[in-house]
Amino acid sequence: MAEMAQSLQWGRDEAEVVTELQAGSEAAFDALITHYHAPVYNLLLQMLGNEADAADASQEVVLKAFRGIGKFRRGSSLKTWLYRIAIREALNQRRWFSRHRRNESSLDGQDAGEHPALQIEELGPSPFDQLASHQAQQVVRRALGEVAQVFRSAVILRDLEGLAYEEVAEVLDVSVGTVKSRILRGRRALRLVLETALNGRSSEASSTSSGLAGELAGGGE
Repeated sequence: MAEMAQSLQWGRDEAEVVTELQAGSEAAFDALITHYHAPVYNLLLQMLGNEADAADASQEVVLKAFRGIGKFRRGSSLKTWLYRIAIREALNQRRWFSRHRRNESSLDGQDAGEHPALQIEELGPSPFDQLASHQAQQVVRRALGEVAQVFRSAVILRDLEGLAYEEVAEVLDVSVGTVKSRILRGRRALRLVLETALNGRSSEASSTSSGLAGELAGGGE
């Protein structure tokens, strides 16, 4: 199992790992979960904002991955496959699908119809780039809880998890253009939440707060 885990760590022979997984190898599955448990848990924590909920969701992701490995599409990556399961589980826990499926379709339609020029090559620095300190990034992470999940998931995958636009698109099962639009709108919503929160702080912290808000407001889109 140690050799299998090392193989995953260095990104070697993933096709061989998939073959072992689909053949029912418990050692390969244990290695897969060991390797990806922390990033999947962290993603769920960012999405759900609660450690207990993230732990429960992690267990569900493990079960669904075990049951679904036979349907894994070769050519995809195991990481993005697990992230897709995790995102869906987070959304299910928040009962997102039942309340917002229609709203999401509407938002995507607006992206394509109202903003046809949103095929952006460079979206500019994210709030996480602009607020580089650990303390400031903690503020940003808390503010993410106020951003609609349709945008939050794209921002988290891109800005916190560091996935490429194509990988985010694969995880969310949408086009790259939709991913860029969601990230753009998610960052704008995040800046608005931060500016509102920072402006409401006490006068003692107002100088620091206004500086952070100014950095956000001045960043490129």
